[in-house]
Amino acid sequence: MITRYTPVASLTAAALSLMFLSNPASAQQAAPAQQPVQAQPESKGAAAAVSDQKIEAFAVAYLQVDQVRQEYSAKIGATQDTAAKQQLQTEASKQMVQAVEASPGISLDEYNSILTAAQNDPALVKRVQEKLQESAPAQPAPAKQQ
Repeated sequence: MITRYTPVASLTAAALSLMFLSNPASAQQAAPAQQPVQAQPESKGAAAAVSDQKIEAFAVAYLQVDQVRQEYSAKIGATQDTAAKQQLQTEASKQMVQAVEASPGISLDEYNSILTAAQNDPALVKRVQEKLQESAPAQPAPAKQQ
């Protein structure tokens, strides 16, 4: 189980880091309880080598992960019990991993590599944000009823 926890923690920390880079307002909403995972230095040169197809697959997976993050962020924020918050964070991490694994065209390792590379490469962040903006408008805004 410990070997599985490392990718989950890495995915969660990296996803939250990229979200904070792309949307400072969401940084105030989410409060990760996990310690940040060390960045892998090998990804520095690989940032320029990320193909447009991988960026697109990453964007699709990222939107799914973000949806899970938003859902669980609300649940965690509404919970007062520390143990329950920890349980929800564990569930959220598992759901995020499942969302990436279910996304076509990208593996969990590739997803994590792109996230890690984006932390050190503003040009890659820009490419990812452009793909996210292309993908995100397809989602309609929810209608409010009273």
